[in-house]
Amino acid sequence: MIRRGNIKDLDTIVKYNYNLAKETENLKLNKEILKKGVRTALEDNENGIYFVYEKDDMVVGQMMITKEWSDWRGGDYWWIQSVYVNKDYRGQGIFTQLFDHVKYLAERSNNVCSLRLYVEKKNERAKDTYKSKGMKETHYLMYEIKK
Repeated sequence: MIRRGNIKDLDTIVKYNYNLAKETENLKLNKEILKKGVRTALEDNENGIYFVYEKDDMVVGQMMITKEWSDWRGGDYWWIQSVYVNKDYRGQGIFTQLFDHVKYLAERSNNVCSLRLYVEKKNERAKDTYKSKGMKETHYLMYEIKK
């Protein structure tokens, strides 16, 4: 079952986000900062909306969307972030169901221009998965200044 994440999911989402960073980028996130960030999204959907997949009475998958206003397109880009499926439940179509759910919501919204995401350059498995869902690589590069 897919539902919106809520504050009761805080510890699980924090754990999954921590695992995600470790597994995909070999990063060890600061758990206090991570917990504050997840809590902020769960308490205020303007900062992000988590969707979680429940199976066997536990959250086994997650996906977050954040919104970016586009003045050029007169609507929001929905950014897919924090995608994670518990290792014991991978290969069961959970990501697909989460993705299809978010895509369904985006297609029915008059304010959504497109779904977007960024992926670590070397994460071929993720890139193949996103391509299989109809997503295409764009011509944009990402730049940042870390604070």
